[in-house]
Amino acid sequence: MDVSGGSGQPRSGNDEPAEHPAGPTAPATGPTDHTGPEPARREEPAPPQQPPPGDRSPDGDDDTPAATHRPPGRPGPAGPGDIPTGPGEPPTGTTTHSGHPEPSDHPDHPDHRSLAHSGIAKGPPPRPRPKEPGGGILMGRPFGVPVYVAPSWFLVAALITWVFGGQLDRVLPELGAARYLVSLFFAVAFYASVLVHELAHTVAAIRFKLPVRRIQLQFFGGVSEIEKEAETPGREFVLAFVGPLLSLVLAGLFYLAMKPVEAGTVPGVLLAGLMVSNLIVAIFNLLPGLPLDGGRMLRAVVWKITGRPMSGTVAAAWVGRALAVSVLIGLPLLNQSGALGGGGEDTGGMDTVTDALLAAILAAIIWTGAGNSLRMARLREHLPELRARNLTRRAVPVETDTPLSEALRRANAAGARALVVVDADGHPLSLVREAAIVGVPEHRRPWVVVSGLAQDLTDGMRVSAELAGEELLDTLRATPATEYLVVEQTGEIYGVLSAADVERAFVKAMARPTP
Repeated sequence: MDVSGGSGQPRSGNDEPAEHPAGPTAPATGPTDHTGPEPARREEPAPPQQPPPGDRSPDGDDDTPAATHRPPGRPGPAGPGDIPTGPGEPPTGTTTHSGHPEPSDHPDHPDHRSLAHSGIAKGPPPRPRPKEPGGGILMGRPFGVPVYVAPSWFLVAALITWVFGGQLDRVLPELGAARYLVSLFFAVAFYASVLVHELAHTVAAIRFKLPVRRIQLQFFGGVSEIEKEAETPGREFVLAFVGPLLSLVLAGLFYLAMKPVEAGTVPGVLLAGLMVSNLIVAIFNLLPGLPLDGGRMLRAVVWKITGRPMSGTVAAAWVGRALAVSVLIGLPLLNQSGALGGGGEDTGGMDTVTDALLAAILAAIIWTGAGNSLRMARLREHLPELRARNLTRRAVPVETDTPLSEALRRANAAGARALVVVDADGHPLSLVREAAIVGVPEHRRPWVVVSGLAQDLTDGMRVSAELAGEELLDTLRATPATEYLVVEQTGEIYGVLSAADVERAFVKAMARPTP
């Protein structure tokens, strides 16, 4: 069984603005639809006046969040990613509810041109930093893909050792307590077979140039986390089918190896057990419901017929849910009837409870996996709408000793909504935090310099304007921050990206029904 992973939701922000007294304002917090004059040069701030009594120690580090207001005379919502700046204003996402981009979403729209001067931040564009996935004990990196053993595996290994040890006691009673050592070997060998199953998915994914995040051996099997979908239904079918195919091949190999071995011996019992277990793994995974491999094969078939991958996912997910219900009801009945080798004898209440518990666990895993597959498909269908270029706020450059009031005046005059602190040569040093701006009272803003409200830039806080979808989310997750500096391929400043804007666009895209 393999799943597609590596995607997730960005940090949550506060979508509800608080009321704030009217007056001089901090820059509003979203991109703007209105072209402002591009500053050709930075104005030198006037010397600050002496503060009134009691205000000589500016409080520039207060991070208490408050609401911002639009500058006087500014019209309504400015564009995609706009945070509401007054009571009753709705948040705006990357697209309208009809699914068509708003006019200012176009990357070439003049409203998205950088307000920073052209010589800033020269250098190569940033690249996302790889992040180690984790997920248990690292066992190795076959084909460059990390293989982890989850803590839940040890519980399953103990259960297999106990159950298989009981069977050995009936077949080979002369083993005594050593039967549990043989049973533990069987548990490890069985999960090695599961690893071969998952490596088949991994090799196929690498062959199709699909990145594999990790392989994890866990409760009830293994998972290959493939970070992208196959480009065609044919590749999707092959990618899903190779796992059960390898399990069938392993079952055949164990059957052939069992032929020359004497029955009733330890090697004979082990080979027979591995043959049967791999056969069960292959048949179970060929069942046509997500998240099983057979479900992905069904998805590929429906995708091929309808031409829409989402239709295939919906069909295979609902078949998977029906399969979960069938397992929950049918597995205990089949076991009691003797169809699964129980012989139909009355095995007692404890075995009945064990069968029901096993069926419930399997059904829950299948049902949950089918639902996750639906959510992941919807996520991937909408993720391309999240583009750094469309969500970026306009920014103006200010020097470190610029008073906050003067910086806000320049931002409002230019129609900008973010401040970038630069040095004398125009190179960016830090980003002025929105929460810090709105936490400074109006009467103190002339005596608070912007450098006291800024967060120093790190490599991870510089993102390319070309990032979109999963790549954008992965980059933001790698370096958690509230604001990011967005730069062009040439290294010029494009603007500032707020994590809260990405959150709103993400939630809005996920809430819109799939066409």
